[in-house]
Amino acid sequence: MSPERAASKIEISALTVYPVKAMKGISLGSAVLEAEGLQHDRRFMVVRSNGEFVTQRDTPGLALVQTRLHAEGVELSLDGQGRISLPHEPVDGEHIKTAVWGDPCETIDQGEDISRWLTAALQSEEKLRVVRMAAGFTRPQTQPELLGAETHTQFADAAPLLVANAASLEALNSELLRRGEQAVPMNRFRPNITISGLSAFREHTISGLSGQDFRQQFCHPCQRCKVTTSDQETAARHPHWQPYKTLGEINPMPDSKRAPAFGQNAIVNQGIGATNSVGDRLQIEGSKA
Repeated sequence: MSPERAASKIEISALTVYPVKAMKGISLGSAVLEAEGLQHDRRFMVVRSNGEFVTQRDTPGLALVQTRLHAEGVELSLDGQGRISLPHEPVDGEHIKTAVWGDPCETIDQGEDISRWLTAALQSEEKLRVVRMAAGFTRPQTQPELLGAETHTQFADAAPLLVANAASLEALNSELLRRGEQAVPMNRFRPNITISGLSAFREHTISGLSGQDFRQQFCHPCQRCKVTTSDQETAARHPHWQPYKTLGEINPMPDSKRAPAFGQNAIVNQGIGATNSVGDRLQIEGSKA
């Protein structure tokens, strides 16, 4: 074992899935690895009547919608607005053409009941609908040079997995506090896998991580947006764009010094069907040139 690997105990410290893109996540003790990400992650998405996808970037109130997995599906709830469920099994519905950051998607509307509930719960002036990917449709990969031509996702922004480093958040929070700002929790960055044991921002310089039954390749840093400025418990935006601005100064994207980076977009190179669990020990899969 290399000195770097022996120097610290690298492990999974948290696992989170987001069954509906942009809604509140669910912390899990273990999760099954699928080619398109953790099982149940971002399998549904909110769209407008014209098919345009909706996220916290333009509708921060989505952060307040709770999600819960149960045997039959995903339950959605919002304080004072009751609850409603989306079934795991595909249902027939209207075909809707939409896109995620330019990637065309063929989707199926999940029905008027969920549309009415969500539109009312968020007090939206326009009709909101929930969709899932149409059976047999594979979203095209528009970044094959970064993620591989055979890599596909459901409704994630880019890669199947987003991996974040607890030490990087600690470094960011130390700088925020030094500047008189408040520290922020990891949910501002909505990762699937949180790791501990790496030094701050070391995730950007390694090729990936592996466990006993899986190997995950780190493809490129995740460029962050204004969602990081939204409190995930209140949906309120920071008036001075924090922590976005501070993060951009201490950890910019390698190809854009004005854009902040946090976490790594990753793909599953080995271990489809394996289970990731909190506490799993990890090993570094080499360093990037």
